[in-house]
Amino acid sequence: MNEDTGSAALQFSSTIIGVLLTGLLFTVPAVFLPKTSKTLFAKIELAFSRFAERRALALCVLFFAVVGIRLVLLPFLPVPVPGIHDEFSYLLMADTFAHGRLANPPHPMWMSFETFHVNWFPTYSSIYPPAQGFALALGQLLGHPWIGVLLSDSAMCVVILWMLQAWMPSRWAFLGATLVALKFGFSSYWMNSYWGGAVAAIGGALLLGALPRILRRGSTPADTSASTPKHALLLGLGIAILANSRPYEGLLLCLPAGGYFLWWLFQKSPPRAKPHLYIRNIIIPLAATLLAMTAFMSYYNWRVTGNPLLLPHTLNVRTYHTAPMFIWQHAKPPRQYNNAQFEDFYNDFEREEYHTTFIDFKSVSWLKVTRYTTTYSWMGILLIVSWLPFAFLDRRMRLLSLSFFLCVPGLFAVVWSNSHYVAPLTCLFFALIVQAIRHLRTVRIAGRPIGIALSWATMALLAFDIGGAVAHRSCDPIWWTCQGDVSRAAIQKKLENTAGRHLVIVRYGEDHNIHDEWVYNGAEIDGAKVLWARELAAEQNQKLFECFKDRQIWLVTPDTDNTYLEPYSPPESPPDP
Repeated sequence: MNEDTGSAALQFSSTIIGVLLTGLLFTVPAVFLPKTSKTLFAKIELAFSRFAERRALALCVLFFAVVGIRLVLLPFLPVPVPGIHDEFSYLLMADTFAHGRLANPPHPMWMSFETFHVNWFPTYSSIYPPAQGFALALGQLLGHPWIGVLLSDSAMCVVILWMLQAWMPSRWAFLGATLVALKFGFSSYWMNSYWGGAVAAIGGALLLGALPRILRRGSTPADTSASTPKHALLLGLGIAILANSRPYEGLLLCLPAGGYFLWWLFQKSPPRAKPHLYIRNIIIPLAATLLAMTAFMSYYNWRVTGNPLLLPHTLNVRTYHTAPMFIWQHAKPPRQYNNAQFEDFYNDFEREEYHTTFIDFKSVSWLKVTRYTTTYSWMGILLIVSWLPFAFLDRRMRLLSLSFFLCVPGLFAVVWSNSHYVAPLTCLFFALIVQAIRHLRTVRIAGRPIGIALSWATMALLAFDIGGAVAHRSCDPIWWTCQGDVSRAAIQKKLENTAGRHLVIVRYGEDHNIHDEWVYNGAEIDGAKVLWARELAAEQNQKLFECFKDRQIWLVTPDTDNTYLEPYSPPESPPDP
């Protein structure tokens, strides 16, 4: 047994022991003091239920609770420092929007500024859909991009609560939203980084929250005329957010939901209902929202890529990538790039990840399972996992179960994976978890409330998990997702407080970690106080220096001393062109 395997086995054993001890802590009183335990649980849950029944109040309290608690935790989990390629790309998008533009003109010295997940032609812009960028831009206008993360993550908890209220009684809906808040509001990279999750989850919750309200309230002509137009608009808004945050995963979720909606509309609508009410109050608002979404996306694509039908991400894939995006695709021939870091990333790292073999498929699939379960589950799930099949088979969860089983194959069809990729399904996951808890609570042995005690143990384990993570200053169980390079941020801050304008040349070593990229800039190239550029061949460097001759030119070497800043001097041996 190697060291990693032994460590994993020890961690798993510790987890099992912790779950068993917590389960015993709650079940022993239920066994030996059943009446006292039942009475105590009932009193607490009654107060909880009365609060949850006040739905508008519950929504407001949840939002401000997440915001307030996260701000209180700033000494333990400070404002995150970006470090991942994707984060800087999203921040570029936010800065662009905050400047009142959808894209920026390409710069003559683009080759020196070229970096990952950024397009340079026909415009200088992020490759990602715009929804997350709008959230970060809002935060930037309010003082800092992370404010947008804080607000969107808190709003996600509220919208998921609203969604769950359409599927189950208020107290269970509030329980589910509380679980979401604990899991994603504090020690999660969705809150502690800039590469998203919450915005796409809002889209999924709007979709699955509006749809059952339309189906239920549209069952009679009176209800159709009174309440469904706003829900049709919210349904369309959810689809629009999905299309502009996680378009592929959003499409996977929209297909079963859309099919179910059309089946209801044409097969299950009451025969006495007047067709014009459905057209006026459901079809027209939904169609108008989707038409506005299509118009915006076409305009955005046109402004960014020059083609209304060409997504920025697709353009970037065509320009840079040779590795397969889906498991059935094969790699394209290697390409020649303008710098060694791109060569290492696109021709080595990406192409080595997957080779269209069954062994590689198992490897990337297991990676997905590991990341998804790490993000969405906790130790207490072990106490309810046996009851998940009952949740899937529950007639009330029919659409959610169908959506789950239809979406999962699509999630495993792509090569790359991160937990926020499945963010549109977040509300679906937690709805099924809460439903499994409800089934667990029906378990009684000799009249003793064993199931209720275990449900409390499940929630206590999550609270312990999050509390321990915060105490250990853990921004996420997958630590690398939110560990930004403070050295680059420190140099940036130092130069911003230094008189004049500055150009920082980044010189990488031969063994450079391609995931530790320093060359990123905002929307304003010429007007920025501090610019970061890649050291290239002497000819290109000279053109860059002439273009920015009014700036003080500095050198940083992240692979030898990532905190030292010195005046630029050419290398003893020129870098490869």
